[in-house]
Amino acid sequence: MGEVRRPTKNRGFYVRMRLLHTKNGRPQEKNFFYRYYKWVLWLSLSLYLFSSYFITKDNKPPPLAKTRVSSASRALYESTNASLLQQPISNPALLNNLKIFVYELPPNYNTDWLSNERCSSHLFAAEVGIHRALLNSDVRTFDPYEADFFFVPVYVSCNFSTVNGFPAIGHARSLISSAVRLISSEYPFWNRTRGSDHVFVASHDYGACFHAMEDVAIADGIPGFLKNSIILQTFGVKYKHPCQDAENVLIPPYIPPDSVQKALENYPVNGRRDIFVFFRGKMEVHPKNVSGRFYSKRVRTEIWRKYNGDRRFYLKRQRFAGYQSEIARSVFCLCPLGWAPWSPRLVESVVLGCVPVIIADGIRLPFASAVNWTEISLTVAEKDVEKLGPILEHVAATNLSNIQKNLWDPRNRRALMFNSQVQEGDATWQVLHALAQKLERSYTRGSGVSSQWASDT
Repeated sequence: MGEVRRPTKNRGFYVRMRLLHTKNGRPQEKNFFYRYYKWVLWLSLSLYLFSSYFITKDNKPPPLAKTRVSSASRALYESTNASLLQQPISNPALLNNLKIFVYELPPNYNTDWLSNERCSSHLFAAEVGIHRALLNSDVRTFDPYEADFFFVPVYVSCNFSTVNGFPAIGHARSLISSAVRLISSEYPFWNRTRGSDHVFVASHDYGACFHAMEDVAIADGIPGFLKNSIILQTFGVKYKHPCQDAENVLIPPYIPPDSVQKALENYPVNGRRDIFVFFRGKMEVHPKNVSGRFYSKRVRTEIWRKYNGDRRFYLKRQRFAGYQSEIARSVFCLCPLGWAPWSPRLVESVVLGCVPVIIADGIRLPFASAVNWTEISLTVAEKDVEKLGPILEHVAATNLSNIQKNLWDPRNRRALMFNSQVQEGDATWQVLHALAQKLERSYTRGSGVSSQWASDT
């Protein structure tokens, strides 16, 4: 059989390629890899041009998360889980497959404030804790068009007074108003529902009224631009009040998880408790302050006057950094109102296993569907503070063991603590669960919100 010869055209091409890849008469050793590289490069370029065509057809505006990525915001995201991968919520169906878009605002609205370490650890720091957890949550979406809700991360509680060290929130209204103007001018999502699917945190004495004095808070009210939105707030009462005159989710005050963990390592919840009744905090001998207002409606003053010197009551008016260890050693922890009905003692008592004694008429407590407050706490009317001694003695002799058994269920502790990553059942998860029950406000779910606003315009 004769030898099969290559066509002249192909052979000429082969000769030309051999000449092209010959140097000083010697063929290059990497000829095959060179041709392979050219082929891969050509294929990659083709795929890029092909995909770019379809991507550029989408006229959606880019999300703020891609147009305003600040180094501080990136640091907030990365610092919370530098060594951990994102952990998905175990059962997204429990949250109705909720999707939340987190606006990436300029850092002057949030992360610039983190230069002060107190910003992320004081009692109002839920605004930081929720933001941080959402950045790492699998309910977060980077596509605003598929979002059910829009989270607006503005930190207004980190402007600490140079006089007394307390958070000064006089700038809160203007800062949040500025953020609303920004997102409403650059994106269509606020305007299409007038903010009804937008979520803000107001973890202050009287929520979105933004003032520590109730009479001033009531007079100011909630800013008009927030009244259609959802407010995550620590303030709540069972009666009508101007400072909860907006859709809201009641949340607990922030307690740093690491401090709780440290206290529990030394004093487990089922350990020995050698303090019968505990309170450490502000107790004015003369409750009328310079503004003419009566602090705590005189309740704390009455407690001090009646029980200071009573060996059953461990009452301290001075600050003490290790006070959580005292809570962990106590049977009953008094939780009287201050300027507002709520206080961080509510959470600290529960998570450290001390029975909270709530003295704040009409208070509404957070996450009632997850924490059965009636089974783990006591409520004493403000007018009955002089009877605290016999009331608590009676409980200790009759029902204390049952209350403690219910209180020490770890699900209660989990529900009231904010973590850097959402954990099923924790405080941020409870917030998400509450939002999942408000999906009628979601524009994306087509629940009629869009038609409602359209009819008003």
